Amino acid sequence: QVKLVESGGGSVQAGGSLRLSCSVSRSLHNNYCVGWFLHAPGKVREGIAPIDTDGSTSYADSVLGRFTIYQDSAKTTLYLQMNGVKPEDTAMYYCAAVNSLRGSWRDFKQYDYWGQGTQVTVSS
Repeated sequence: QVKLVESGGGSVQAGGSLRLSCSVSRSLHNNYCVGWFLHAPGKVREGIAPIDTDGSTSYADSVLGRFTIYQDSAKTTLYLQMNGVKPEDTAMYYCAAVNSLRGSWRDFKQYDYWGQGTQVTVSS
């Protein structure tokens, strides 16, 4: 069983920065995909950015140019660097993982493993 634990959330003013971390308890299969999602009240869980086995990344339009997803060299920790945050970024942030992605990375139903989430609140 893969266990994911997020940290790094908190309150920040608009325009500021925050870095989220997600520890991965054990190795995933060779064709894995891990990513970050946000879930704002009253809205569907939204994919922000994935990273796959060869390090390829993608970004939702809403965060492109502001957020960066990356892993440490051991691939045991996933990060989300958030720069230039906006009030609309306020949400619970989750990391998620799947051993073999078979559909869109944006679809939360594709992922088998989830962390407990970390809250990010951006004030104007």
